Amino acid sequence: MSIQAINVRNQFKGKVREIVRGDVVSEVDVETPWGIVTSVITTRSVDELSLVVGSDVVALVKSTEVSIAKL
Repeated sequence: MSIQAINVRNQFKGKVREIVRGDVVSEVDVETPWGIVTSVITTRSVDELSLVVGSDVVALVKSTEVSIAKL
């Protein structure tokens, strides 16, 4: 999978540092050169993206929401 274009300007490349799994939502901490970015996403999304500690990701920040894209 590769991202060809996206309208979110605030993008932070990093690696997954920690995943705190919940029944419905999980907390994903992403280590970036600028610090830790934390995203709360569905646990289903964590599984579908096959996110694990060390995964290369991009944190996409828009307003108060932080999304995750796996690289």
